[in-house]
Amino acid sequence: MNTTQINQIFADTAYVRMGGRPEELKCANYLKGKCAEMGLEAHLEEFEVDLADIETAELIVDGKAIPCKGYFCCGSGEVTAPLYYMPHDDAYSLEGVKGKIVLNDGGMGYWKYQDLLEKGAVGFITYDGNANYVDEDMDQKELRSYVSKGNKILGVNINAKQAIELVKNDAKEATIRIKQNEYKGTSHNVVLDLPGEREEVIVFTAHYDSTSLSQGAYDNMSGSIGLLGIAEKFAKEPHRYGMRFIWCGSEERGLLGSKAYVAAHEEELSKIQFVINLDMIGCIMGHFIACCTCEEKLVHYLQYFGAVEGFGIKPYQDVYSSDSTPFADKGIPAVSFARVAPGNTATIHNSYDTAKVMSAEQMIRDIDFINSFTARMVNAGKCPVSKEMPENMKEKLDIYLTRKRDKKK
Repeated sequence: MNTTQINQIFADTAYVRMGGRPEELKCANYLKGKCAEMGLEAHLEEFEVDLADIETAELIVDGKAIPCKGYFCCGSGEVTAPLYYMPHDDAYSLEGVKGKIVLNDGGMGYWKYQDLLEKGAVGFITYDGNANYVDEDMDQKELRSYVSKGNKILGVNINAKQAIELVKNDAKEATIRIKQNEYKGTSHNVVLDLPGEREEVIVFTAHYDSTSLSQGAYDNMSGSIGLLGIAEKFAKEPHRYGMRFIWCGSEERGLLGSKAYVAAHEEELSKIQFVINLDMIGCIMGHFIACCTCEEKLVHYLQYFGAVEGFGIKPYQDVYSSDSTPFADKGIPAVSFARVAPGNTATIHNSYDTAKVMSAEQMIRDIDFINSFTARMVNAGKCPVSKEMPENMKEKLDIYLTRKRDKKK
């Protein structure tokens, strides 16, 4: 894969690809077509996702309309209540939410939402964007089903500038009105197999969907191109382990594609020895990391391997918020590769995630390193990474997947 091909893929996919929407399917078929150009036959596997179409979403604060976007899947209706700004989610602050519409710093994760429900909040407001940017962007948020568990209160998202004004002006009362149609739709994984000499396989994952404002060049068409680069190389070379490539749909909506794949292929998981996940590589600025959800020995191996290859890398042991995690939760060791840019040089989940922050030359360097590592794994006499998930990683997986609350926070 050369720089011209990489830049062309970025250009061809420079559109929003939200999970479950027609644009995501368009991109899935595009990736399938790129495989076909290499003489490889990929196929689509569909899975069910929650979808919603919002007809109206309004936020009125002290008689003034505030631009907003309603949360997908938070229900329909109207609620009026005192407005309560909650910058902390400690026990004292939570005591003040009863009967209030709560303005939150940060997103609406599982534990915060459950706390708001338990303490009697009747609605919520989140915000994003940046007070120092000229735009008034607002991401399209979703109340995920695993967060609400069917218990829904109305929520909207606004721009940071508006949130600052509400707090500065000591806003008193808010009304949220939302009307939406909630239904079941489909998203898709793109799957390609390169058989090896053994029945066991190493799986390669990257997601190709984006968030509502983003062209998703960095997050994560870059990783999707990386998978194409790996497939291109090893389609021409013999390898001991089978190689399965999964371009995952709806990752941005809670790792839905990888979760669906693991659930649908339960009987095959014993054959998967290792997972290599690519999520955000090839940006102009930034350092290369390897997040290892497995035994710590891989961290040390990658430190040595980077030095041998003459490639700067920061490996560490942790759970990565990407498509490797559902596999790791089934006891399959995983590593996620990424090039992490400073926030003032490249950002994600907004309208600034375009090919402008990417370098085709850096993409090639990153892919070359990943290919060198891949060659060692797929041609190993025996995959050296243990399929015994360490206890500290089991604990982190429980916390990440909301089965257990992090007592340190």
